[in-house]
Amino acid sequence: MSSRGYDGALLCAGVEVPYRRQAGGLSTGDLLAQAFSAALAQAGFAAREIDGLGVASFTLGPDHAIDLAWRLGLSPRWCMDDCHGGASAINLLQHAIRAIQCGDANVIALVSGDAFEPGDFKRLVDHYNLTTRTWLRPLESGGPNALFAMLTQQHAERFGLTRADYGALCVAQRAWAALNPQAVYRTPLTLDDYLDAPMVAAPLGRYDCVPVVCGANALVVARADLVKPGRHARVRALQCRYNADHQMGDGLQTSLAALASALWREAQTAPAEMDLVSVYDDYPVMALVQLADLGFAPDGDLRALIARIASRALPVNTSGGQLSAGQAGAAGGMHGLVEALTQLRGAAGARQVERARLALVSGYGMVEYRYGMCANAVVLEAAEHAQ
Repeated sequence: MSSRGYDGALLCAGVEVPYRRQAGGLSTGDLLAQAFSAALAQAGFAAREIDGLGVASFTLGPDHAIDLAWRLGLSPRWCMDDCHGGASAINLLQHAIRAIQCGDANVIALVSGDAFEPGDFKRLVDHYNLTTRTWLRPLESGGPNALFAMLTQQHAERFGLTRADYGALCVAQRAWAALNPQAVYRTPLTLDDYLDAPMVAAPLGRYDCVPVVCGANALVVARADLVKPGRHARVRALQCRYNADHQMGDGLQTSLAALASALWREAQTAPAEMDLVSVYDDYPVMALVQLADLGFAPDGDLRALIARIASRALPVNTSGGQLSAGQAGAAGGMHGLVEALTQLRGAAGARQVERARLALVSGYGMVEYRYGMCANAVVLEAAEHAQ
């Protein structure tokens, strides 16, 4: 299928409610409502014109997308909840585009985010799914840090990497974050700072573990003929794969490896043509695994890939990524999409990638017993729209 498979729909707004370490009295619903309003303002649509709503959140419960629609005063023709964690945003985007193409909706708002109070995150990781609740919680395994520490050990041994190699990625992303006024962690980070940080779960130190914050993101996807004139983005390719290895793999390869060839074929382009990349980065190792799976290290030389990231020859996670901007729960899956759209619209300010035209965004997540079961990716292209 060529890029024409996604004709008729444009991404015309992408916003982020500034992340913060604490919710400051705001509920998850409050944050999602703020993101919704900001996205409408950016896109130039009124709430009455929104006839589709998609929601991803860990902490919105017991409310769902329909409850939020009522609170926002919407009467949508299309309504969707998504529970795929770091893969939620691209999953929602896939369904939203098809809904527009099939006439089920004309203007769809996609919102994601979470507000965490003390204890919320531990409850989340202890009860992430039935498998986790039944088999891991009684062990007091400590959640994902211990799991991804073991994965990082395996990855380092297989590819001959050191802590300094993973640290170089963290330092590079922090340098991008310093140019992003909305990143929570903007203080310059040196490799010595990284190496000297307290150990969390060897070999993971403080800067390897994504910081939990509160916040929300939103996108507006609309029928192209309804979009206001301006610079927007369209989808050239989008691929998803779920439960590719039935939890029998070693975690050093994601479902992205299975979808990569179809993605690039559908997009009629290649990794070398990407102007920027946003990969889901809950841990540095997972950023490298996804990049390799998607073809950004065709010769298997991860140190060369890291050097390209550090030199900005390959702009990766130009917002600072979640490792420096923070992970606002389910909003983490939409953070990279919003950053890519911001870059393609030429609105990224001091961190703007010059002449950005093509972007790759990946999603990853939903750890079952061992590793993430969900992965997806989308190639976006800048689109000038005039009516």
